[in-house]
Amino acid sequence: MINKHAIIDPTAELDEGVTIGPFSVIGAGVKIGKGSEIRSHVVINGPTTIGCDNKIYQFASVGEDPQDKKFAGEETRLEIGDRNVIREFTTISRGTVQDEGYTRIGSDNLLMAYTHVAHDCIIGNHVILANAASLGGHVTIGDHAILGGFTIVHQFCQIGMHSFCGMGSAISKDVVPYITVTGNPASARSINAEGLSRRGFDKDAIRRLKRAYKLIFMSKIPLSEAKIELEKMAKDGSEIQVIIGFLQRSERSIVR
Repeated sequence: MINKHAIIDPTAELDEGVTIGPFSVIGAGVKIGKGSEIRSHVVINGPTTIGCDNKIYQFASVGEDPQDKKFAGEETRLEIGDRNVIREFTTISRGTVQDEGYTRIGSDNLLMAYTHVAHDCIIGNHVILANAASLGGHVTIGDHAILGGFTIVHQFCQIGMHSFCGMGSAISKDVVPYITVTGNPASARSINAEGLSRRGFDKDAIRRLKRAYKLIFMSKIPLSEAKIELEKMAKDGSEIQVIIGFLQRSERSIVR
C-alpha cells in the first residue's frame, strides 16, 4: 500500500490500510489513521495527526510551518479528524505558540482545490471550503458552514454554524450562525433557509430564525438591545440560544 517512490520518515506512524502514492513525503512526527489514502506528490510534515479514512489529493501541503513571522521553530501541531477530503494544492499550516499551539480540523469536511487553512484555525465538522477559499490565522468555523469559492476570511474571525458565505465574499467580521452573507465587504442577506431545510430544520425552527434575523439585521436597533430581545425569544428554541452564545463570544463585531 506504500509506493516504492514515496519517502517515509522512520518516526512516522501509519495504521493498517493506509495508502501512500508515489513521490509523496511523510515527515517526522506524522501519524495517519487506518484506511486513509494519500495520493501522489503530497507533503505531510509533523507533528501532525490524521484520523481514519481521509483522502488527500496530489500536491497538497499538510502540516507545514505556519506562515507567521513570529514563528521561531517551536513545536506546534496539526490535528485532522476522520473522513475528510482534501483536494489538490490545498495548504494547511500547524499552529503557533501565540495561540493554543495547534490547528484543528474536525471530521467529514471537504476542502476543495487551492484552499488555504492558516495557523491556529479551528474547523468543525461537515464544513465545505469551495475552491480557493482562504482562512487567515486563528479563524474558527462552525459545523455545516459553507464558504463559496474565493471567499477570504480575515484572521481571528468566527464563522457560525450552518452559515453560507457566497462566492468571493470578503469577511472581516464575525458571521452569525444560520445566515447567508455575500459581497466585498460581506454583508448579511438572509437566513440560510435552503441549507437549513436540507439539513432537517423544521418550519418552526426556520420561522424562529427568520424572526431573529429581522431583529438583528433589519430592525436598526443597537446590537445591545437586540441581544436583550433575543434572550426573551430564547425559550422558543435552542437555535436562538446558539445565536446568543455566538454574539457573547464575538470580539470583532458581526457582519451586518
